[in-house]
Amino acid sequence: MNATLVPRRLLLTLKLGEVPEHVPGLRAVHGYGTPLADHVDGGVIDRILRHHGGAIRVARLHSARVRRAERNVVGARRFDDAEQLSGVARVLRVEVRDDDRMPALLAALAELPMVERVSPDHLCHAPFDAPTADTDTRRVGETGWAQDAIRLAQALRLEPGDPAVVVGLADTGVAMHHAELDARVRAGFDSVDLDPESVGGLTLVGDFRNRGQRPDDDVGHGSGCAGILSARGASMPSGGAGLCGLTPVRVLGAAVGADGKRFGVGALDNIDAGMKRLIDLGVKVINMSFGTPDSLLTGDAPRPHEEVIRYAMARGVILVAASGNSGLDERFHPAAHEGVIAVGAVDPALKPTSFSTRGDHVALCAPGRDIVTCGLAGYQHATGTSFAAPFVAAVCALMSSRAQRRAWPLNGDDCKRLLIASARPFARAGVTGCGHGVLDAAAALRALDDDIDLQLRDADASDASYESTPAPAAA
Repeated sequence: MNATLVPRRLLLTLKLGEVPEHVPGLRAVHGYGTPLADHVDGGVIDRILRHHGGAIRVARLHSARVRRAERNVVGARRFDDAEQLSGVARVLRVEVRDDDRMPALLAALAELPMVERVSPDHLCHAPFDAPTADTDTRRVGETGWAQDAIRLAQALRLEPGDPAVVVGLADTGVAMHHAELDARVRAGFDSVDLDPESVGGLTLVGDFRNRGQRPDDDVGHGSGCAGILSARGASMPSGGAGLCGLTPVRVLGAAVGADGKRFGVGALDNIDAGMKRLIDLGVKVINMSFGTPDSLLTGDAPRPHEEVIRYAMARGVILVAASGNSGLDERFHPAAHEGVIAVGAVDPALKPTSFSTRGDHVALCAPGRDIVTCGLAGYQHATGTSFAAPFVAAVCALMSSRAQRRAWPLNGDDCKRLLIASARPFARAGVTGCGHGVLDAAAALRALDDDIDLQLRDADASDASYESTPAPAAA
């Protein structure tokens, strides 16, 4: 994924207690016609914004998890502790009239004691640096190699999945009426909010202005990920998440390149807003096949998605992200954030692909070349780490189902540890920067069972030791 700046727009995170009550939420602006605020604090922040950027318009990026009817307070006071401490309650989306002096504006705001972090909004493209090598056909007529490579059938016999465990898919949307996905995907929603004048001359297609409740895919990228997770298996392998649910959010709109091919395009604030709402809907796993490389950020710039990643972890959500398709040793975000399971790609020989982004943050690899999955109407052979990540997200959902079946808590750190411990070795020795091996779905579930059994035995032994300790003699 490449990134450029969204003109005249920045994201400003204030410190605890500094968000003013009068600033409306962006959902109220788009959904109910609430006007954007024309000032932030009536003081130093406004003076700096107007000095460097002219007139301003501002809204809170995120809405509170608890509705006003449930907690009868307004605006910023409705956010709970997890929202406040993670920072999602304190992110403002600011639009300025003139961005010629944006670097000076950002530097001045960063010096203020009430500002936690500030960054320009980025425009992102998907797929990542390397395009997918796809062919879209009505039928593929083959089962594909990936599911056998990770022993997915064996895993699904051990754990079929629990419909109460839901995977969130933040991507270009989903072909909701595809024969493989119809009635397999929950309603979902759309957080795309793009202005044709702010996308660097790109030609936008489909719905790119109106956030709403229809996450329809105009690209095929999200549909490909959804097929790997939840396909019914009519003319392609069944989805790896089994009976688990899938909620899609369209965080990337559609644009047409000079070659006539479509690709996803979206802004960081669109992505973060969609992620926050997924978390509030109660998903257990989120698949993120997008990213921004460190090379496009200045040395002291905040890393993208920081607040929403912290919020997801506070809510116990397991985060899975594609490592990137640059083939370099570099860090893409969100994959490089601590607490995220970063996934690279292997080929049918179980060797890391040449395009898979490397780094010590990569946890493991999964199949990512010539993956049979859904297209917009028919099917495609998809290539990229974008399509390796959903295999890992699917197995995380099965692990969550298994843990829930055994009444055992499971978080992202647990999943990452067990996935690494149970991974198969690469087909050749000496691989570096691609994690600890290749996903093994069945072994991961068995490792989870063993881990739960061990912890239960340790707890029982500790209780028995405590109960057998003689009481101190009376004085």
